[in-house]
Amino acid sequence: MTTSEDTATVVPLATAVPRAHIEDLSVTFQRRGVPVNSLRGVTLDVNAGEILAVVGESGSGKSVMGLALLGLLAGEPMPVVTGKAEVCGIDMVSAVPEMRRAARKAHLGAIFQDPMTSLNPTMRAGRQVTEAAGTEEEALRLLELVGVPDPVRRMKAYPHELSGGLRQRVMIAMAVAGRPDLVIADEPTTALDVTVQAQVLALIRDLCDELGTSFILVTHDMGVASQIADRVAVMYGGRLVEVGTMADVLRAPTHPYTAGLLNARLSMKLPIGHRIPSLPGEPPDPRAHPPGCAFAPRCAAATEACTETVPVLEPAATHDGTAACIVPNAIDAIVATESTPAFAPMAQPTEPKPALVVNSVDKQFDVRRGLLKKDKLHALRNVILDIQPGESVAVVGESGSGKSTLLRVVAGLMGPTSGDVERGGGRPQMVFQDAGASLTPWLTVGEIVGERLRRTTGRSEGRERVDQALRQVGLPPDVASVKVGLLSGGQRQRVAFARAIIVPPTLLLCDEPTSALDASLAASVLNLLQDLRRELGMAVMFVTHDLAAARFISDRTAVMYLGQIVEVGPTEEIISKPKHPYTKALIAAVPAPGTAPVRLAGEPASPLALPSGCSFHPRCAERIERCSSEEPVLYSIDGSGMRAARCLLTMTSTEQSFAV
Repeated sequence: MTTSEDTATVVPLATAVPRAHIEDLSVTFQRRGVPVNSLRGVTLDVNAGEILAVVGESGSGKSVMGLALLGLLAGEPMPVVTGKAEVCGIDMVSAVPEMRRAARKAHLGAIFQDPMTSLNPTMRAGRQVTEAAGTEEEALRLLELVGVPDPVRRMKAYPHELSGGLRQRVMIAMAVAGRPDLVIADEPTTALDVTVQAQVLALIRDLCDELGTSFILVTHDMGVASQIADRVAVMYGGRLVEVGTMADVLRAPTHPYTAGLLNARLSMKLPIGHRIPSLPGEPPDPRAHPPGCAFAPRCAAATEACTETVPVLEPAATHDGTAACIVPNAIDAIVATESTPAFAPMAQPTEPKPALVVNSVDKQFDVRRGLLKKDKLHALRNVILDIQPGESVAVVGESGSGKSTLLRVVAGLMGPTSGDVERGGGRPQMVFQDAGASLTPWLTVGEIVGERLRRTTGRSEGRERVDQALRQVGLPPDVASVKVGLLSGGQRQRVAFARAIIVPPTLLLCDEPTSALDASLAASVLNLLQDLRRELGMAVMFVTHDLAAARFISDRTAVMYLGQIVEVGPTEEIISKPKHPYTKALIAAVPAPGTAPVRLAGEPASPLALPSGCSFHPRCAERIERCSSEEPVLYSIDGSGMRAARCLLTMTSTEQSFAV
C-alpha cells in the first residue's frame, strides 16, 4: 500500500494485507477530569473476506474499537489514543484527517444500530443512497442487491415511511457502495424483530460471500454472532479475553466470561420454571478497573493470583485460538458451580376478578395525506384477550403488528375507537423499554420510586417503603439518594420495576423491557420479573418480539399480525405445536447458536392498505386460493377457547371448532 499525504489518494489493496490490523490499541477519554480507559492494549487482525464478531457486554470497548478503525473517535477534550488501528495498511490513529477521509471513502463502510438516527429524515432514501453510490442507476442496483422490494418506489420514500428492516437495508446499501474492503456493523440487529434480524444477518453473510467484503460485527448477543461469523473476539473491561473460530468457541470456550455469556443466552430449550443462569455483579467501571484480571470479582474460578496478575492472550486450552486466563481448567470450576434453581411458588392473587378483559377492541388513527385527504390507519382490529389473576401473557409479533398500541390502550394512555377494556383491581403499572428515558433525570431514585406514596404516606413510612421496594428489586437502599444518570442500564431498569411495585399492582405491563439489554443483563431482569410476579401475585402483560423471552416469562402467548391476534394459547403449546404459518415463521427465525438465519419473505403490508382476505397471505408459504379472498376468524381449535388460531388452513383441518 502506498499513499500520498499531498493528494490523499489511496492505492488499491494488495490481497495479502489484512483488512484491519489493530496493535496494542488503547483509548482513554476524559470525563470531568477523570480518565475513562475504554480500550487497554487490544491487538487483533481482520482477514480478507471474513466476518469477525466482536462480543461483550456494554462498556467492554467494542464500539470504541470500531470507531477507532473508522477514524471517528471524538470527545471534548479529544481522547488519548496510542497503538495502531490500520485499515488496508493506513493507520487511522496517526493519519492526517485528509488521509482518514480518503481511507473511509476507498476502503470503509459503516452500519449503525439505529438507522433512523443515521439517515437524514428530510431526504428521500434514493437520494441518500445515490450520494454514496454516485449515480441513480448504481443506487437502484444496490437497493436490489440488498433485497429492497420494489426499489424504484422505495427510492422516493422518506426514512419514516419505511419499516425498520427496510431502513436497515438502505443503510447497508450505503455501506457497501463502492465495494468497501471492510464494513463496521455496530449492533445492526439490536431491538429488531427476529424476522427482520434474520433478514439482515443473512444479507450480511451474502454480501461477504458475493463481494468479498470483510465485516466486523459488533454485538452483545453470542447467538446472533454465531449465525454468520467465521471468528469471534470476546471483550471485557477494554481487553480481549478470548479469540477463536466461531465453531470452536461455541463448542468449547476457554475463558469463564465467554462461558458466562453463552450460558446467559435466552434459548427455546431453557427449563421452564427455573432461573436463567446469569453473570453475577456488574461490568467494571472504566474509570477504575480492578487490579489484575478485570473479570476476577465476578468469576467463580478466580484465585488470589487473578487479582494481582493481568492475564495476556495465550494459546487456549480448549481450542486453536487464544484466551487470557491464568487459572488452569477454569471452565471446569464454572460448570461445577452452575445451577438453575426453581422459582418460588406463585403467591395467591388477592383479586378474584380477571386482571384484564379486552372486548372486541378496535383502534384507528386518522392519517392526513395532503391538505384535504385523510386515511384510516387500522392499528387494532377486533382484539379479544383476557388475563386471569396472577397469570402472565406475552404478546409477540413484528414491529407494526399492534403490540405496543394494545399495551397503551390497556394502560389507559389512549382510548379504543370501539370495544372496551375492563381492568380488575385498579390502574395497571407500566415498565418501558428504555428505562433511562422514562425516569425523571433531575430527581433522586428515592423521589422517583416514592412518588406514588406522596399523598397517602408519611415521610418516615415512605422512606421505609422505598427501601423495601429497592431491596425487592435487588438494589441497596443507599441508591435512593442517587440520581438515575449515575446508574448503569440494569440498575435503571430495576428502579423502573421498584417504582411500579411500590404499591403492588394487580396487572404489570412490560413493553420490551429487555430488547436492547446485554444477554446477561436481560437474564437478570427476566429472573427479577419472575420473582416479583410470584412474590406479589401480579398478573403480567409482556410485550416482546423475542419468543424465547415470551416462553420464559409467560403462561400464555398471543401472536399478533397487522392489528389482529392470529394465534393464542398456552405458551409451551404455541412453541412446540404452532398452528398459524406466521407463528411457525417467528419460531423458525429465532437465532440458535451455529445455525444459519431463517428468513421470512417479504414485509408486512401497510395498515393503511390492508390486503384482502387473510392479512398474512402475501407472505405465506402455505396459502391456498381462498386465503386471498376470504378473511378468517379467530377459531378455537381445542373446544375450550384456550387455544385459538386465525387461519383457513386450521379451520379446514379442525373438526371441532367454533368462532371465539
